Amino acid sequence: MKRCAYPITDLLPHQAPMILLDEVLEYDEAALRAAVTITPWSPFIEPEGVPAYVGLEYMAQACGAYAGTIARDAGRPVRVGFLVGTRRYLSHVARFRVEDRLTVSVAMIYSDEEMGTFDCRIEANGQCVAEARLNVFQPKPEHVLMKMARQHE
Repeated sequence: MKRCAYPITDLLPHQAPMILLDEVLEYDEAALRAAVTITPWSPFIEPEGVPAYVGLEYMAQACGAYAGTIARDAGRPVRVGFLVGTRRYLSHVARFRVEDRLTVSVAMIYSDEEMGTFDCRIEANGQCVAEARLNVFQPKPEHVLMKMARQHE
């Protein structure tokens, strides 16, 4: 894997405060590793930390960042994508605690022009704290434009 020179804001079509990841650590054509540190100001923070179900969005954003790095490397614009779902999100903790540095890893196992499937894992202090297989959808730009045009008719 190679180090990532792109800021996370250049890889996701989100705006603050909904960019939940801090940075992409490294990536290649099949996988990506990102990181987020839980702070008292993290989105979705509760008195005892961030609920573990938010890990699903950390994973989804890592999948989006993966697509963003591939697009940027190819000189293409970053496109919007959607989490379709998961059949199983398994968390080994109830919440992510303040000061936890989470590493979010995603590995592509299937991809066509619009659909993708990723094996995902979140680690804290070298231990797996959550894992899932995500299905994602990234429509072609012309499909998004056609749908938007129909909505305004």
